[in-house]
Amino acid sequence: MSVTIVDLGHFAQVNQRSMPLAERLAQVQHDLADYPPPRLTAVSKQVPAEDLRRAHALGLRHFGENYLQEALRKQAALNDLNDIVWHFIGRIQRNKTKNIARYFTWVEGVDHLLIAERLNTARAGMPPLNVLIEVAISGEARKGGCLPEQVPELALAISRLPHLRLRGLMALVSPDRQQANTDFRRMAVLFSTLQHTLPHPAIDTLSMGTSADYLQALEHGATEIRLGTLLFGHRTRESL
Repeated sequence: MSVTIVDLGHFAQVNQRSMPLAERLAQVQHDLADYPPPRLTAVSKQVPAEDLRRAHALGLRHFGENYLQEALRKQAALNDLNDIVWHFIGRIQRNKTKNIARYFTWVEGVDHLLIAERLNTARAGMPPLNVLIEVAISGEARKGGCLPEQVPELALAISRLPHLRLRGLMALVSPDRQQANTDFRRMAVLFSTLQHTLPHPAIDTLSMGTSADYLQALEHGATEIRLGTLLFGHRTRESL
């Protein structure tokens, strides 16, 4: 069966305003049919808690948040759904590492050893925190991440922290489709190299691909895709 390539721009601008979440999710699942099943993390920043509850009822379990206080409010509102897996995505401020370590299961965006060490300290006494190293693969200054050549040293250091569990890499690629393919290929090589050189059995996650480019990412071996607009439409500030 061939993969249906979605016209993402048209889909985002027209269909998302009229299609309910169930139809949007069904479209995504249809598009994923020809790929090994990736983890689908719903990027739920600025999405009301009641919409997350509906997404959960449709089978989604992994939710990614960028804003700590907003996330904590939603976690409280949805605390009866004990199988939700919360991911913190994006840049991490030093003064927020304590609550991020305590209230999330995954952190996608570790790019400095100091942040990793602070998360490790705050996670003591709890199950290990799953972390991904963010790589500045596109070279865009506005995006976070360590340099590709810094990955081996940072990965080794994180793997030695007892309260963290290094799971792999994540990145945001260039919005240019041709350059994105180059970025995805480079990430795939970095991930494969990390799997073969780091003596750690849990390197299993390559998180790349968003609403605009997730099919490209899957073609290059992504094991997690992060979809926000494609599932929830354009967001306004979340309020509970």
